[in-house]
Amino acid sequence: MNTRLHAELWTSWASLLRSYAAAHGLNSAHHAVVEVSADQITLRVNDRWLRFSSSDMQHSGEPATPFRLHEDGTVTFGPAHELATSIAMDIAAEQFARQMLIEAR
Repeated sequence: MNTRLHAELWTSWASLLRSYAAAHGLNSAHHAVVEVSADQITLRVNDRWLRFSSSDMQHSGEPATPFRLHEDGTVTFGPAHELATSIAMDIAAEQFARQMLIEAR
């Protein structure tokens, strides 16, 4: 994947996480913060966090697992032996945001 396309997908991924975290925060007593840099995106809720890089994701100190953005607007994530399918970026972002805010209750 070329660097310009990766940058666009990276920005879109951060935006999706931010939007869905805000939406799920409407029904939560907690607030999510999305921190973005060129090589890392972190979704924080209270003392928990979910960090993404171009090659992996890590949840609140657990071991990192593979994570990939794809040119077709999909992502794959999770343990390497379970990376059988890709799902749309927006569906994945919604699931991650929902999980982080529901677990914070």
